[in-house]
Amino acid sequence: MGKSKRNQPKPDSNRAQRLAERRAAQQEAAAVVTRPFAGLAAECDLVALREFVPSATATLTLAPGVAAERPVTLATVLPGAVAALVRAGEQPTGFVGVQVQFQSENPATDLAASVLWTQAAEPGESLDAASESAVAAVPALAEVIDPKAELDLTVHQNFQWWVPEGVQPDPQVAATIEQADQAIMPSDRLALGAESVGAAWWVDAGEKAHIRWVRPEDEDALMLALARVHATGGLHLGEGSRFAGSFRTHGLLVPVFDLDRERHPSEWVAPATEFGARLAEALASDAPLTSDERRSRDGLRSRQVTLR
Repeated sequence: MGKSKRNQPKPDSNRAQRLAERRAAQQEAAAVVTRPFAGLAAECDLVALREFVPSATATLTLAPGVAAERPVTLATVLPGAVAALVRAGEQPTGFVGVQVQFQSENPATDLAASVLWTQAAEPGESLDAASESAVAAVPALAEVIDPKAELDLTVHQNFQWWVPEGVQPDPQVAATIEQADQAIMPSDRLALGAESVGAAWWVDAGEKAHIRWVRPEDEDALMLALARVHATGGLHLGEGSRFAGSFRTHGLLVPVFDLDRERHPSEWVAPATEFGARLAEALASDAPLTSDERRSRDGLRSRQVTLR
């Protein structure tokens, strides 16, 4: 038997409007891609570049099926926070940004659309944001860039790369670059070796430095492993460090450590490698959590925040 008509809201009533808004919100939430860069070897670095790395670039390796007319450089942010531009020159080069002013619910699709746009755009053109029709028709990012390729990153401590070498910027552009340079925080990616997992980034934030370690594991499994390590007193990077908490972004969990800022980033490589080994051992355990580990898990979860 169908529902009684008495339970159905009147078309123009406040209840009907609330139900419609709730359904729209549910549909919008369902459309959001939780882990947009999943399946890509560069997933962890892509998340880092989008969320907190100030200035870095890398030449993208395009997928074999893409008709590549020109090379494409991935960048944290481009002038004006545009999605893409094509730099003129003897060999025009496409640039695509991951920190953009306008974006859809799926940053991977936005990036794929930007990469394809650079192959047909004229030198000197820029793209504020990919159109809805372009985003809807674009293939998956794994079909546009090589999903097995890591990012060969160049980390910059300024934004001088915004202007081609040998070109004198006009006063307005020069002032914009100077302003951006003054706001930048020194950053570096820790070279942890082939055995390392994820992407560990050091940043000098002023009063203290941090390491933000983007990890590719399932969030729940990683949280349990962190709890096991914490319960044994191993949740640190040695002297001059402390675990500050973690944040969730793009479907990944990012542990954060506060550091002594007087030490060079390279000095944290060995301690981070040792911590990575402790964490790998904890991840491999399938034993039930002890009471101490459960308390550690609950405490760690209370210090976790979600960015997006």
